[in-house]
Amino acid sequence: MSNSPFRYLPAAAAVVALAVAAPFASSFVSQGLKTDTAAVALSQSPFGMASADAAIPTRDGMPTLAPLIERVTPAVVNVSVKGKAEKAEIDEDNPAMQNPELRRFFQGPGSPFGQQQRPPRQAMSSGSGVIVDAKRGYILTNHHVIDNAAEITVTLKDKREVTAKLIGSDDGTDIALLQIDADNLTDLPIGESTDMKVGDYVVAVGNPFGLGQTVTSGIVSATGRSGLNIEGYEDFIQTDASINPGNSGGALVNLKGELIGINTAIIGPSGGNVGIGFAVPTAMAKSIMTQLVASGSVSRGRIGVAIQNMSPELAKNLGIDKASGALVGSVEKGTPADSAGLKAGDVVTAINGTPIYGASELRNRVGLSPIGTTLELAVLRSGDTKKVKVTIGKSPEKAQMAKFEPEAKSTREMARGATFTDTQNGKGVIVSDVEQGSPAWMSGLRPEDVVVGVNRKPAHSAKEVSDALADGNHQTALFIKREGQDVLVVVQ
Repeated sequence: MSNSPFRYLPAAAAVVALAVAAPFASSFVSQGLKTDTAAVALSQSPFGMASADAAIPTRDGMPTLAPLIERVTPAVVNVSVKGKAEKAEIDEDNPAMQNPELRRFFQGPGSPFGQQQRPPRQAMSSGSGVIVDAKRGYILTNHHVIDNAAEITVTLKDKREVTAKLIGSDDGTDIALLQIDADNLTDLPIGESTDMKVGDYVVAVGNPFGLGQTVTSGIVSATGRSGLNIEGYEDFIQTDASINPGNSGGALVNLKGELIGINTAIIGPSGGNVGIGFAVPTAMAKSIMTQLVASGSVSRGRIGVAIQNMSPELAKNLGIDKASGALVGSVEKGTPADSAGLKAGDVVTAINGTPIYGASELRNRVGLSPIGTTLELAVLRSGDTKKVKVTIGKSPEKAQMAKFEPEAKSTREMARGATFTDTQNGKGVIVSDVEQGSPAWMSGLRPEDVVVGVNRKPAHSAKEVSDALADGNHQTALFIKREGQDVLVVVQ
């Protein structure tokens, strides 16, 4: 039996962190500060006291988080899973199976013994979960905790064992929703994960290594972590609280006793905690839970754009003051983005008034919004800010797109692994060849592309394009016509 289907990625992985205010207590005492001074140092007490003048609870004269923990822990449960039985297989470990003659005797046609097989094996694992609605018995946990489950059992803090029903789960965010039928449940209020700042104290509660409920503490080490390739949609809270196998699905709680994250993964060289853990923020978990309650599944749409992050150099080349937002590389014909008027080279800087700092944020907001949702995008285009409304939907089948084929001249230039040819009318430059594996190829440039602009300036000759690409230490934005579609390719 394994302790947990815990998410661990050697030297680049994931699980969430739990953090607490205990570390600051000794600091205040060692500096000779009074308890009420310590209270002022915290913006809010663990009990939601509005005034910083309210004293932190003490026991024997020492600050303590025990009252907070006593209130939080009844809402954190152990989740035990019996997986679907594996198909019976030949017992290859049996010594008799290593001898060809004996193998034939034991296995072969007409054998008096029949095939030697292992009995079907049932996988077992355990993790954690958080009660978020006591009235309805809803429990949030990780998708990977209950994946392939045949039977799910929830153990409450008071040792009651209850069979759980799977309402639905989402592999893309690693969130699952369970439901139990039990009385006298305690739930955790869901806090605003978007309000958390680096340095805020947090507490983590879970069931590491099957030891039973365990509390650890730490701080928020980072927010908005993405690009880890742990989940399809990533916007993790990073914490230094001790997280280990079995903590998956457990609670990351702020000092007001509010749930602000679901622990999901860790980074470590050997599968254990090294102070880098990740939690799915409640802003994301709530969105997924709403869809799971409504339909038991998550329905995702798309708007039909290819996007990438900005950089200071790229922003300068495109004439943009700030190196933030999501750069639109291409827009598919016939998609919601195309209908809304988005264009290659646009930079999305906000959605519904909330700033967007990178491509992953735009992808998350679009991917986690139900089909039919209308979003208002703030878009930078040629130095001006425009408001564009786009309705998320399913993209239609690609229509046949006409190629943009200007007649080529003989003048050729080569740079960064691509060969460029002048056109007869000087409108654009043809990409006549791209060496596979070259910087141009890796950036997305392809044969028969037509370069119509370089860093927002019209492209008139192969020499202009090759000169712009000659310095491999810079990013160059090429505006492309590809089979009738506008594409932005950044070569670096």
